[in-house]
Amino acid sequence: MNRSLTTIAILILHFSVGYTQSNPAIPKGDILGPFVWNSKIYPGTVRNYWLYLPKQYDATKPACTMVVQDGLSRANGWRLPSVLDSLIAIKDIPVVIGIFIDHGTVSSTGKENYPRFNRSFEYDALGDRYSKFLLDEILPEVSRSYNLSTDPNDRSIAGASSGAICAFNVAWERPNEFRRVLSTIGTYVGLRGGDEFATLVRKTEAKPIRVFLQDGTKDLNIYGGDWWMANQNMLSALTYAGYEVNHAWGEGGGHDSKHSITILADALKWLWKDYPAPVQPHKGLNQRLNLMAEGEAWKEINTNSIKAGKLAVNDKGEVFFADIQSLYKIDNLGNATLFKKLNGEVAGLSFHSDGNLYVGDSRLQKIIAIDAKGVAHDVVSHVTADFLTASSQGLYFTDNSKDRIGFYSFEKKNIHYIAVPYHPTGLAISAEQTFINVGIANHVFGYSLKIMEDGNLDYGQDYVHYHIPYGVTAAGAEGMTVDEENILYSATSMGIQASDQLGRVNFIFSSPGENAIDVKLGGSDLNTLYANFNGKLFTRKINAKGVLSWLPSVKPPKPGM
Repeated sequence: MNRSLTTIAILILHFSVGYTQSNPAIPKGDILGPFVWNSKIYPGTVRNYWLYLPKQYDATKPACTMVVQDGLSRANGWRLPSVLDSLIAIKDIPVVIGIFIDHGTVSSTGKENYPRFNRSFEYDALGDRYSKFLLDEILPEVSRSYNLSTDPNDRSIAGASSGAICAFNVAWERPNEFRRVLSTIGTYVGLRGGDEFATLVRKTEAKPIRVFLQDGTKDLNIYGGDWWMANQNMLSALTYAGYEVNHAWGEGGGHDSKHSITILADALKWLWKDYPAPVQPHKGLNQRLNLMAEGEAWKEINTNSIKAGKLAVNDKGEVFFADIQSLYKIDNLGNATLFKKLNGEVAGLSFHSDGNLYVGDSRLQKIIAIDAKGVAHDVVSHVTADFLTASSQGLYFTDNSKDRIGFYSFEKKNIHYIAVPYHPTGLAISAEQTFINVGIANHVFGYSLKIMEDGNLDYGQDYVHYHIPYGVTAAGAEGMTVDEENILYSATSMGIQASDQLGRVNFIFSSPGENAIDVKLGGSDLNTLYANFNGKLFTRKINAKGVLSWLPSVKPPKPGM
């Protein structure tokens, strides 16, 4: 970085005085506020926020942002304004506008009663609410007066204790909005589910976030957990998953800002290193399944504004999808073309080795078969097939409203039902074709049943342990598919979760959208993941090969313990 003689002189003075002490040669930014904010996302709450405005701010140029939880008291406790003054002056970081914001309170009835303090509710909670609060309320309000950049690489967020896990959670939920995180004495413990974060970091596809962690060996060790151990666990998880992470541990440091003050300048310089080069996601070195294909990311398929529903794959790896009354095929160029229009309403669908596409018609209460020329004929009537998958012996389908799974035998031409204790959704037969996985709409677990010799089902039990979003009681599992190694890919409310034969989620793919509906492995080599998020189709190649349950079975490797 080139520096003028004036800047070099400032730098000399800066080192002689220190980052956190007043230096007359360094332009001092202004602290504006407090400003009062009444939130709609947190109804009834009132809070203050302050702005740090550096002297170098130019309204004609978008400025970077640093959001700090716990307001001006935290910023002053870190001596942050002086550090920002110095780092901006010597151009170690870009021009940054600070937004120092308190947690909300809800006033009580009566002057002598305590208000409802929202700090733990807002800061310690996982989920997307606080990020929405910043993005929908605070940043737009500040942007009315100041030119804030909307580039996620220009936004940093910081906090201490509960404010630290809050900062990390905002970037975790919205890496498309925030990418630089400063966490000191972070509360990654069991107050409101924060102890789950390290596990989610290990299992979830790495996001473009840069993280600096600070803690001390004498931090809190109370009913919610051990802060020192939790922060080391987060460092281990972030490193394992391939994140760009740095840390500073203080020998004997407690739950305070004493150590944070000494490392703050270096932490901020590291968070902004190489700016304006963007923060990039990195690949973990130890991913157990190694599903990620180098250079491959989600790509949206052009469906010509058609809202896609459930998916099916034929023996050529061609992918078909349904909307309400029509079936479409994705051509070699990735475009959707009409295959067949129905009189009823499409529910479940699956191909079979006979070349037919079997389709559940939820309006006319039947399953039909459609040949390659689009000619349809009825297979069985008076059935509801919300999801459907074929085996060599027949058709399995879920009847969600009656909590049961049906099996239609090609040989016997009859249906055998088995009740399940939940609302069943998607189905996927294991690679060796001895078990069937069942998605469950209203439970945290997936379900598994044994396929008996006659094709009927028995010995059902809760099996796959899914991860669920914060505040949700069920996984919302829907469509699913299996690969040659018996890895199950499930469309859930947390995205596409990949679980092993023992029912343990090993990996969670990043989500290009909300509300995952279905997932299949297709393409000529069956190594392309197709996923439906809220009616939009996405695709990406992965290091796996799918299986088609109506073709000969595949012997997977022995499950790893």
